[in-house]
Amino acid sequence: MLTVSGIDRPGVTARLFSALADGAPVVEVLDVEQVVVHGHLVLGVVVGSLAVDDVAPADEGSLLAHLGRLATEVAAATGMTVEVESASIPEPVAAPAGRPHHVIVLGRPVPPDAVAGAAHAIAGIGGNIDAIRRLSDYPVTSFELTVSGAEATALRTALASVAAATGADIAVEQVGLARRSKRLIVLDVDSTLVRGEVIDELAARAGRAAEVARITAAAMNGELDFAESLRARVAVLEGLPVEVLDEVREALVLTPGARTLIRTLQRLGFRCGIVSGGFTQITDPLAEALGLDFAAANTLEVVDGKLTGGLVGEIVDRPGKARALARFAEQYGIPLEQTVAVGDGANDLDMLNTAGLGIAFNAKPFVREQAHTALNQPYLDAVLQVLGFTRDEVVDAGT
Repeated sequence: MLTVSGIDRPGVTARLFSALADGAPVVEVLDVEQVVVHGHLVLGVVVGSLAVDDVAPADEGSLLAHLGRLATEVAAATGMTVEVESASIPEPVAAPAGRPHHVIVLGRPVPPDAVAGAAHAIAGIGGNIDAIRRLSDYPVTSFELTVSGAEATALRTALASVAAATGADIAVEQVGLARRSKRLIVLDVDSTLVRGEVIDELAARAGRAAEVARITAAAMNGELDFAESLRARVAVLEGLPVEVLDEVREALVLTPGARTLIRTLQRLGFRCGIVSGGFTQITDPLAEALGLDFAAANTLEVVDGKLTGGLVGEIVDRPGKARALARFAEQYGIPLEQTVAVGDGANDLDMLNTAGLGIAFNAKPFVREQAHTALNQPYLDAVLQVLGFTRDEVVDAGT
């Protein structure tokens, strides 16, 4: 085994392999791994002596001596450190139980104790970290650990306590083609795609802000039936002029990273849309402005230019959100396992668990505990790292 390390520069790999190809004994390449960490190259190459024209392969001593001379030459030519050691052929081992998983550690910053805690937790349930790579350094720092030998539920449980103790986000996804086969994403609107709750803003204009905010908080925490709480909150809007809806819509502030997330996924071929317990008078223009493919929400009743305090049509509540996700997936011919849902409230839970991947975004504890994974970063485009996209891929998609 030859290990090359030092400041990365062009031509190092070419110089090493050219030296291996030139001369006797003839060798074959058995394994190669190369990584560049913050400009520092580490290249490992395992070679073996090859029999040629009825000439037996070189013995270990002769091969090591040859590679030692070669390493000295390559080191002198490249300015790198080149080490040589004997590499025994590993004994076959039984495949680890369970499918491999990706563990994504995110933070701004990522504290060392988050990585240490994750590593200890993985080892504690019999898992092994096979590889680590950085996914992004902006707007959050994120690392992806490839883990074998650990069952998904045990892995999520063990890592949840690490996330709680360190403040980092830690997501778990199964390795495989399904991860990169996602093709549709559904976003909740209030406190997910946009900051704040639209119903609270409307209630403030009706002079009932505190009352409605209490109902909203209880509903999002799963303490009240959503449909019942929605009717109660909408009732206090009776008499408001319809122009208030325009005022609230124009004052909406998108969550940081929202445009980047949508733009990137659209350029990668995703269908993107919103499913909201809010109101079509707000969400439809928002969907049009963002160029979304679909939208579903409740509709406020308006008579003679004023809100009546009632709703029109079917209510998009907790089960209604899941039905909307399924409807849009069917419309575009996309299996549910290839969908992603992102939300923060209890009324999002059915949708999150119906999707192939449900992400609780800055969610209430009740929701975080039941979703597939959770993000507590202030940036919505951190969803891209959970999906396995690197920062470079995001930048490429935006150009």
